[in-house]
Amino acid sequence: MLRKLSMTPRTRKWRQFKLSRCLAFALLGLTVACSPRDFLTRRLATDLIAGSETFKTTQLFWLRTGVISSKDYTSPEYLVLRRHGWITGSTAPCTPDLGVAPCWDVVITPLGVDALRDWVAATAATSQYISVPVAQRELLGLSGIRKNGNFADVDFQWRWAAVNDVGTALYAKGTEYNSTVGFAHYDDGWRVIEGGNLRSSQGLNEALKNAEPVP
Repeated sequence: MLRKLSMTPRTRKWRQFKLSRCLAFALLGLTVACSPRDFLTRRLATDLIAGSETFKTTQLFWLRTGVISSKDYTSPEYLVLRRHGWITGSTAPCTPDLGVAPCWDVVITPLGVDALRDWVAATAATSQYISVPVAQRELLGLSGIRKNGNFADVDFQWRWAAVNDVGTALYAKGTEYNSTVGFAHYDDGWRVIEGGNLRSSQGLNEALKNAEPVP
């Protein structure tokens, strides 16, 4: 005659401990297998674009002093600097590389020296060109994500934000732009495509270059 075996309290506790440990390892395995980067949400796409070194690159304005062409002297950027009283120019003979007359000899005014002090001191003694950081990109938002398997295209809006008085003068309007950048899903999750094209998606560098002003 078969007898039903009963578990002792000690055996029951041991089995409960083993079951709890198995469940804990199972949950840990699921946590390791799926990371937040496995799901391309708007928040993740926003963080990856805004955190990219390509997106964070500072816009530089190259101010050329000395003799320049009339085309450069009458450009929108130079007109803004002249209106602020930061530069002035007088007619000058053209050098062979500048083309036909008239040409202009550009100098920085005392007001300009005050506005451009940091950058003038760094470069004016050795070069005609003064590199002035004027703006950084500001991500305004995402308008949509289109996924196709392990690839996706993300539409986003951005604009230049001035970082100093010169930038404020040159980017007073704050024009907004539309761009589309590609994302790819790798073994460690989604990544924004930085340079070049991958499959049919363009990288962030091209997306910013090909940006179109918002109507």
